[in-house]
Amino acid sequence: MARTLLIGTGSEVALDTATTLGSATVVRVINLSGADATVSIAKSSTGGYISTATVTLPDDRVEFFEKAGDSIISASSSNVKGFKVGFTG
Repeated sequence: MARTLLIGTGSEVALDTATTLGSATVVRVINLSGADATVSIAKSSTGGYISTATVTLPDDRVEFFEKAGDSIISASSSNVKGFKVGFTG
């Protein structure tokens, strides 16, 4: 069974501003907004960020998102928090 490994330092980060979360490739996201929120990941390119993928995250839900280290993640609410994690075997 895989377990979550905390890789980042400090506290969870509000995802209302786009971030790479320290070049994270796995991000633990929790929605504490009191309503459904959207989470988006955009890929880095030479011309900026492209190919944005967006999903709805229900309130009070935790999900793990995989992304490239230079891709950005953002959310529709400051009460959607993210943290850089990994998995152990």
